[in-house]
Amino acid sequence: MTAEASGGSVNKDWLRALKLTARIGENPARTLPDAFDEVARARPDAIALLSDSETFTFGGLAARSLHYARWAISQGLHKGDAVALVMEGRADYIAIWLGLSRIGVVTALINHNLTGAALTHCIRIAAPRVILCGTRFATACAELPPELEDVRLFVHDAAFVARLDAQSARPLDLPPTERPTLEDHALYIYTSGTTGLPKAAIVSHRRILSWALWFQGLIDVTPQDRMYNCLPLYHSVGGVVAVWATLLGGGSVLLRERFSASAFWPDIVKHECTLFQYIGELCRYLVHAAPSAEEGRHRLRMAIGNGLRPDVWPIFQQRFGIPRILEFYAATESNFSLYNVEGEPGAIGRIPAFLRARQSVRLVKFDEEAEAPARGPDGFCVACAADEAGEAIARIADDFEGYLDRAASEKKILRDVFEPGDAWMRSGDLMRKDARGFFYFVDRVGDSFRWKGENVSTAEVAEAIASYPGVRDVSVYGVEIPGRDGRAGMAAIVPDAGFDLAGLHAHLAARLPSYARPLFVRIAPALEVTETFKHRKRELAGEGFDPRRTRRDPVFFASPGGSIYLALDLALYEKIIGGAIAF
Repeated sequence: MTAEASGGSVNKDWLRALKLTARIGENPARTLPDAFDEVARARPDAIALLSDSETFTFGGLAARSLHYARWAISQGLHKGDAVALVMEGRADYIAIWLGLSRIGVVTALINHNLTGAALTHCIRIAAPRVILCGTRFATACAELPPELEDVRLFVHDAAFVARLDAQSARPLDLPPTERPTLEDHALYIYTSGTTGLPKAAIVSHRRILSWALWFQGLIDVTPQDRMYNCLPLYHSVGGVVAVWATLLGGGSVLLRERFSASAFWPDIVKHECTLFQYIGELCRYLVHAAPSAEEGRHRLRMAIGNGLRPDVWPIFQQRFGIPRILEFYAATESNFSLYNVEGEPGAIGRIPAFLRARQSVRLVKFDEEAEAPARGPDGFCVACAADEAGEAIARIADDFEGYLDRAASEKKILRDVFEPGDAWMRSGDLMRKDARGFFYFVDRVGDSFRWKGENVSTAEVAEAIASYPGVRDVSVYGVEIPGRDGRAGMAAIVPDAGFDLAGLHAHLAARLPSYARPLFVRIAPALEVTETFKHRKRELAGEGFDPRRTRRDPVFFASPGGSIYLALDLALYEKIIGGAIAF
């Protein structure tokens, strides 16, 4: 049976999403706040947002956002001005940028974990007139350099809230020139900065409304739904998709500032959550957690997210009895996305026939040496065959908003791809597509590496290691060996009960070609991750396999021709880098 014929219920999800988004643009002045107000008028006393510090009904959230809008007007802010928001995840966070967006003020959603140069960089590129920060971040924001002295700083403390509450909650009556339209900027959302300083992606009013309505349709949100959201509100999934898809469907959202494996199921049961927005690593943490009495008493009907690894997917779904998983692929700055509404384990989505005309996505062969799509003899890119890995690209048709940094935006654009003058957006992700049309994530461009003339996928190696008993977490990366071409494979492993290093070599030999098996294994108590649970590989690769730099983590070496991993001490390390051992 083909994916197209896999069931009528699947097509209903697509068609529901299409129906909800079809009318966007009929009225260019109808933005997300207008769509929300329609729901708030119908459900004024229903719970909208819950967090540790506050709870808002739909009517209360509408009123609170109007307070922020009038506060901004009182500060002389106008359409097109920017406010940098540095605050913990809480219900008021949503109310702030909802209110500012009502008057066309752009909110820069700043990662509140940043300090010093990184914080300065993110604020500088947004060019805000105002910084609004939570009390926990007042010191960091007050220490900004002199070049930002003209930016006014407001601390969201008791005095600020008192002044805010004095503002009117009457509907706004803005002159036409001050009213935001779908084409105006609404948010600046930053990349995670895993390969350099964060970049600010432009998100228009059209896109945030499209995201919200599209996911509302795919999830089929009803007023009986409650979303569990423990993802950062300064990113697009946690701050826009999870929140607004639910609210526009009349459901409510439980906000948690951070994820806790031990508190997860008690929270889910206590608050009767029916939806869960995940990042794949959260599901893996839950799978490795000790059994909870509540894990079998939940009402979850769907988990929605991205990055759920193929080895974790069936265990997560079966152990916890999750009826449905909606995996998707998207990036804030991207002009395309993929959705696995069929629940095909391991796939990140597909493009059904009736959507292909409006979204053209191709996989092209990738040149690892040039770190760019390969070109054929005619100078054009070469399309991949079925199940062949390549970089995903999407045709640009006035749908790529890019970054505030125009030079960074230009680097994402690939020109003269299949014909002279065409333009496609580079995803920076390697994928493969099977004969049925399902896409599968392979690796990030730059995460894969070459060893012995072969391309090695870190994701493929990590998946093979993760399937070995007793592996709690793993990160795979390439390390340099003096005098050797390419990079050798290395894996940092966090062991769990039952892990036996002695059997790992044979396990990998049965699953990976010789060039892909890691030469070095580092045993670590934990792996550092970003705020979106991505491994910090750059630091690991920088420390390499030098036993003096691995912070007391034991390192092991797979000697050529051997069948086990040997403890790597300084003497063995010197032999390796001195060329005494042949590979």
